[in-house]
Amino acid sequence: MRMIGKAIRMERFVKRDTGRTIIVPMDHGVGAGPIPGLTNMPDAVNKAALGGANAVLGHMGLAKHGHRKYGSDVGLIIHLSASTSLGPNSNHKVLVTTVEEAIKVGADAVSIHVNVGAEDEPEMLEGFGRVAQKCDEWGMPLLAMVYPRGPKITNEYGKDVVAHAARLGAELGADIVKTNYTGDIDSFKEVVKGCPIPVIIAGGPHMDSELGLLEMVADSLEAGGKGAAIGRNVFQSEDPTRTIKRISAVVHGGFSAADAYKIE
Repeated sequence: MRMIGKAIRMERFVKRDTGRTIIVPMDHGVGAGPIPGLTNMPDAVNKAALGGANAVLGHMGLAKHGHRKYGSDVGLIIHLSASTSLGPNSNHKVLVTTVEEAIKVGADAVSIHVNVGAEDEPEMLEGFGRVAQKCDEWGMPLLAMVYPRGPKITNEYGKDVVAHAARLGAELGADIVKTNYTGDIDSFKEVVKGCPIPVIIAGGPHMDSELGLLEMVADSLEAGGKGAAIGRNVFQSEDPTRTIKRISAVVHGGFSAADAYKIE
């Protein structure tokens, strides 16, 4: 029965006919404060939903103050991990919410953040294990954001470290993993090949070129990726709804990046 629960919830934010997803992370308020694009959370959620996002992702406050207030419906993923840019070590993510609390607010999934290679990696891995166990117990899908970050990491986008991060997500019990795009199709194919669960790419820092963003998404799909979780490059774009429409055309519509970029 628990696996049925996971499958039903997954269908709320992974499109059935494509097996892919578009998630808009909006958890930045904890780490960086009220950054541009997220000062009005209900408005930001509505713009993403109108564009065709499959889910938005944020902390418990998103459910209380910003989610499903008006406009189109969209999936809800509650983020369980947090740190701030003002703290002594922003790479150290701690658990601030439980799976049970996410269930109470109607979440379709939960997510955690782990930085592989960080000085506090052991504590984050321990938390990952506990959360994965609870997700299996309650039939709750788990999205793991796993990034190579730490003293030994010389290139966060290197194939080997990204492949390690993705595989770790699968090994510790996630249902879907989000990690860095390695920069080209061939290297990302190796990441996907080594991971038995769906891999989606992070959007990364704000990009100057929306066409470049669409090309990155399209290339990741060609390599076997299953979608994207893009925050700042959506909610800080000139027209977030249009940006999501373009991303959706690539992820779910099979458009080329160039053709999707023509959508108004």
